[in-house]
Amino acid sequence: MTNKLFPCLWFDGKAKEAADYYCSVFKNSKIVSENPMVVIFELNETKFMALNGGPQYKFSPANSYVITCDTQDEIDHYWEKLGDGGTYNRCGWLDDRFGVSWQIVPTVLGKLLSDPKKVARVNQAFLKMTKFDIEKLINA
Repeated sequence: MTNKLFPCLWFDGKAKEAADYYCSVFKNSKIVSENPMVVIFELNETKFMALNGGPQYKFSPANSYVITCDTQDEIDHYWEKLGDGGTYNRCGWLDDRFGVSWQIVPTVLGKLLSDPKKVARVNQAFLKMTKFDIEKLINA
């Protein structure tokens, strides 16, 4: 038996609005199905459920979604689109207009942090950043 695993995002009456918003941000995305209670959608082939659950629960950074980016243009795109109407935080984190937390991370960061000669300088550089700057990380 194969179990399908995907996140359910709890919204206070804004599931469809949120799903449409996320689909506008990610190029490879679509609404799969919807009814008044639930919207199923895909972002870059990852399935999500948006639930109109009510005001009982709120999002927190304890649960975030990581987007790895190969280029600065990708970082800029997600940073601007997902951050619009939200809150920008340190080290590539932001909360979007619905309160969902995202980490916009350059793929090269893992490689840079695993280089013993660079790790301290890279760490020091990225801890000062809000949005990641790939060139500054590489040059650290």
